[in-house]
Amino acid sequence: MNDRLISAAKGLATDRTPIWLMRQAGRILPEYRKVRETAKDFKTLVKTPELATEVTIQPVDILGVDAAIIFSDILVIPEAMGLNYEMEENKGPVFPKRITSEADLSSLHIAQAEELQYVLDAIRLTKKELQGKVPLIGFAGAPWTIFSYMIEGKGSKTFSQAKKMLYTQPAFSHRLLDMIAQSTIHYLKAQIKAGADIVQIFDSWAGILSPDQYAEFSLKYISKICDALGNDVPKIVFAKGAFFARAEMNTINCDVVGLDWNMGIAESRALLPNKVLQGNLDPCALYGSLDDVRRETKKMLDAFGPHKHIANLGHGLYPDTEVDKVKCYIDTVKEYSATLRR
Repeated sequence: MNDRLISAAKGLATDRTPIWLMRQAGRILPEYRKVRETAKDFKTLVKTPELATEVTIQPVDILGVDAAIIFSDILVIPEAMGLNYEMEENKGPVFPKRITSEADLSSLHIAQAEELQYVLDAIRLTKKELQGKVPLIGFAGAPWTIFSYMIEGKGSKTFSQAKKMLYTQPAFSHRLLDMIAQSTIHYLKAQIKAGADIVQIFDSWAGILSPDQYAEFSLKYISKICDALGNDVPKIVFAKGAFFARAEMNTINCDVVGLDWNMGIAESRALLPNKVLQGNLDPCALYGSLDDVRRETKKMLDAFGPHKHIANLGHGLYPDTEVDKVKCYIDTVKEYSATLRR
């Protein structure tokens, strides 16, 4: 088995830097789009283990990444809690009903693992099909990010309705965040039991909070989840935009901290001495020429150094990125990082 990702996540030396990409199983691949056309809609793809398995494995075979990440969505958690979402083409997720008051909490419950059986089945099937080729990453959204969608009812530039709740109804906010956190603990524990070799917590909207609010309403719950999961598998926390919380992240029970492209690498090393770092090429760097991609990749690898690093992007792959640029990035990481160890 190619276990470079797991070894690197544990802080062990590897022969080269491992690489995987957020949103690697997605719209950049024609093979993904073909499978997507066979499914009635996005949620059908997520909820059909055979199809989810197929698109999970595609980037491993086509791009040569060092890990698969199970094809799913962070919003399966609110749905399992009782709040249905819909995925509108070219618009993103929409909740027909949203949470607006304490009274709405009566329609929700703490989700149990069996309510997300389709994800667990996809993990088991993917593990079987991978045949130990690479590790499988499980994941969930951070409670604050999930909370934001449940309150707002859709994506937003400001998430002002969600932030308003933190100021005007902090007790209600903590109650809902705790329900999400408990649901997520059940979910991630079940993913690990089903075969996930490593898990990542995505806090996509971390950067819209102030440092004080982030400590109280987000990092506190991420830390609770990490503690509950124990140390059976490595844990990655990716909090986009939370540059102000890096020192605090050094103290929580995770192994890897993901950096976005706005987080300086040298500064992050100093703030996170206990953690392996993941990232952090700007996804837009892949719009450049092949020579540009190689140059930017080498610059990133030089800055991180040969150890305690997992190569990735500073956010997910953009859907209009050309496949050959992605492949160039992956190949350059593999080839150049090996030379840094000689």
